[in-house]
Amino acid sequence: MADKPREKGFETKAVEPEDIKGPVHALATPIFSNSTYRLESAAHGARLSSRADLEEGDSPWLYSRWGNPTTEIAARVLTKLEGGHESFVMSSGMAAVSTALLSHLQAGDHVIAPNQVYGGTHELFKTTLPSYGVEVSWVDGTQISQYRDAIRDNTRVIYGETPANPTMTICDLDGLGSISAETGITSMVDSTFGSPYNQLPISHGVNVVIHSATKYLGGHSDIIAGSVTVDNESSEKKVFQMLKLLGGVQSPFDAFLLTRGMKSLAVRMRQHNENAQAIAEYLAGHDKIQAVHYPGLENHPQHALATAQMRGYGGMLSFDVKGGVDAGKSVIENLKIINHAVSLGGVESLIVHAPSTTHTMVAREARLQAGITDGLIRFSVGIETLEDLIEDLDQALSGL
Repeated sequence: MADKPREKGFETKAVEPEDIKGPVHALATPIFSNSTYRLESAAHGARLSSRADLEEGDSPWLYSRWGNPTTEIAARVLTKLEGGHESFVMSSGMAAVSTALLSHLQAGDHVIAPNQVYGGTHELFKTTLPSYGVEVSWVDGTQISQYRDAIRDNTRVIYGETPANPTMTICDLDGLGSISAETGITSMVDSTFGSPYNQLPISHGVNVVIHSATKYLGGHSDIIAGSVTVDNESSEKKVFQMLKLLGGVQSPFDAFLLTRGMKSLAVRMRQHNENAQAIAEYLAGHDKIQAVHYPGLENHPQHALATAQMRGYGGMLSFDVKGGVDAGKSVIENLKIINHAVSLGGVESLIVHAPSTTHTMVAREARLQAGITDGLIRFSVGIETLEDLIEDLDQALSGL
């Protein structure tokens, strides 16, 4: 038997050109700003509208809410990186979360959600889904046994976020995948904090992977974007139909920037990983820091799990300063290089007080239950020179 051909490396998959269907062979992704496309015949239009098999020579494009050459290229690159069946790029991370969930749920269904989840996602589970007749059960996302115990006859989706925003807890990807394999329940994971470079949920049996592509996939704080990657044709059809109806499609220009961002994902993530690890260790040894949450630290409760399912521990961490909220605000407001701003995953370092920004919509009791203390600071570590970042933190902490 012939040796199996070696699979291309992650970096090569991210960089190699993706041609559109046609005679264009461009290294840079072309931007097709078309809203609509010329049809060859009524029959051609009917085939496209009904999603029937196309005939040889048919153009595959009908209307850019249904599909666009530039956005398709971004989706194809992401599918390769995730190892999935199909991907969809969308107008924001929340467009991706809501489209993925609404495409797999209807009135009378039940979904299991983790307490440790991004504030906007928490609000969707808490208010929007119940208003449409979907039941939601909350579990500790670090405990697969709680997911199993919460399953009902009408459970259709189990949802995870790993590493979780902003507590940095880790969800067991193999555990979620096993539940899906055993029960047929669709598993979904928000993998934004990890990025496809650091973790591949589909390889662990997870069915649907979600990203706020605004973050590491784009990587430069210059687009708003989201993505959904699925592992099977059934989910592909459901997500396409919901995306088409909700209309949260990505603009061609943002898709161009997203594709460009993914080309450098691997080199950026290596620097994010390296800087964050060093800063987590620095903060953990500082006498004015009460707690540091980073899966790369050996005292993280799920360090072993993170090591088993991640290539690197990521560029995100969170910490509490001794002295509570006021001390934390003092540190944030006295930083000179690290930027006080929401969002994450860009090349520049960003820091924010999580309870008053990213999770302000979550009730305090729910925040505390999820491990989001009143003074928790979320830090998106950029790719700046490490010594500069540590000096900046040191001078801000010295003022306490």
